[in-house]
Amino acid sequence: MHQLFLLSSLWLLVVPPALSIFQSPTGTPAPPQLQYLLEPLHSAVHTRRGATATLPCVLRALPRNYRVKWSKVEPANYGESIIIITNGLYHKNYGPLSPRVRLRHSHRYDASLTISHVALEDEGRYRCQLVNGLEDESVSLTLHLEGVVFPYQPSSGRYKLNYPDAKRACEQQDSRLATYQQLYKAWTEGLDWCNAGWVLDGTVHYPIINSREPCGGRLLLPGVRTYGARDKQKDRFDAFCFTSALQGHVYFIRGHLNFKEAAQACRNHGAAMAKVGQLYSAWKFSQLDRCDGGWLEDGSVRFPITTPRQRCGGLPHPGVHSFGFPSKDRRIYGTYCFVED
Repeated sequence: MHQLFLLSSLWLLVVPPALSIFQSPTGTPAPPQLQYLLEPLHSAVHTRRGATATLPCVLRALPRNYRVKWSKVEPANYGESIIIITNGLYHKNYGPLSPRVRLRHSHRYDASLTISHVALEDEGRYRCQLVNGLEDESVSLTLHLEGVVFPYQPSSGRYKLNYPDAKRACEQQDSRLATYQQLYKAWTEGLDWCNAGWVLDGTVHYPIINSREPCGGRLLLPGVRTYGARDKQKDRFDAFCFTSALQGHVYFIRGHLNFKEAAQACRNHGAAMAKVGQLYSAWKFSQLDRCDGGWLEDGSVRFPITTPRQRCGGLPHPGVHSFGFPSKDRRIYGTYCFVED
């Protein structure tokens, strides 16, 4: 009997445990199994600016002495910004999102994060982390805003913006610098633009659908072509901006107005001249369609087309089309105004 026990002990030392026999294929290690957090059904939540969005995080059991921490992943500085921490009974909010976030708390296992009045800068990756001593675990979710990417250059002309200038220019037009992912998605939806522009991470790209000589040559395949990371202070390009739904509406005032008269016409209606991002948003989400060129706040003249037609510029594709930056003294155009809801 003693010999049988000794043989059994030796067998346990030689043969690995059963779990180690069925190993995952070599390569990327399998993510650790979640013990307390439920894996979300969908890793992305889609919303629009101004809406209320909830990022799900639900516990299957409540460990002793636990905390749940929500944070936003900030790729620009390789860090995370804490948003809220709770122990199930009490919570504390942190950072610029603080006034607009709360825990949904529909039941005692629910630690989902609700963001109200979603802003453009809220897009990105979020992490719900269960802090429980040695058993910490987390789930990641991405908040996607529905919107539109548009190229932008100032009245001073092509390739005049360094990175801070580009960031400021987009913000002045009711938008923000697009992410690379937003630019790529816009390319898949038909954005074709020969001028290179900054995106949010400080890299520079341009999206090409139809390869042509002035845009790198006919032999290069279509795609989002890249200049990579550039000097944010010295190098100058255009910008790719991103905007989402409006909390208001854009409308057109007909007339033969110079720029100053156009601004006054909007004020007379209790509105303001529309910004470029607002016109793009109205075109994208409200299907604004007009053949009339109109002044915008930045001094450009543009018109939005959802249904291309021969007697409306003869342009083959829908979009917001531009007459550039004419003299502000010219009395040819009407104006696009914006009023908040």
